[in-house]
Amino acid sequence: MITGLEYQHKEISTPESVQVVSIANILSAIADDKSLVLFNTIAIAGGESDILITRLGVTRKQFYSRMSALQKTGLIGKKNRQYVLTSLGLIVYHAQLMIGRATDTIWKLKAIDSIETEHNKLPADERNKIINTLIDNQDIIKILVKQS
Repeated sequence: MITGLEYQHKEISTPESVQVVSIANILSAIADDKSLVLFNTIAIAGGESDILITRLGVTRKQFYSRMSALQKTGLIGKKNRQYVLTSLGLIVYHAQLMIGRATDTIWKLKAIDSIETEHNKLPADERNKIINTLIDNQDIIKILVKQS
């Protein structure tokens, strides 16, 4: 079985060099608000440098330093003078959308956590009924039901 630790560092070949990309590097590349907005804008609409700089209201230096981090981690690339998500970028984009959906239902997730303590373990079928009642996103339900 593959553990999460085996995914910590992988080498990505680029024409310029071979570099190590880690989960921490990827998360760091989209960690601040401007980088995340830039990444999401590219995911939704793509764009050229000048259009993205204008649309996001960032300086050229802010733009290019963030773009460099996104490119070094393999999240974005250029195709026909347009920035686009790579396959890795597409996966990361969908993962952060899932995180966003989870944070939208945080109080429901906390309610699910609160009904179970180490002294009060619910049967799996009862826990799953509660999850299905509270949560309306099938992807989140699948994750939570798999956990039980």
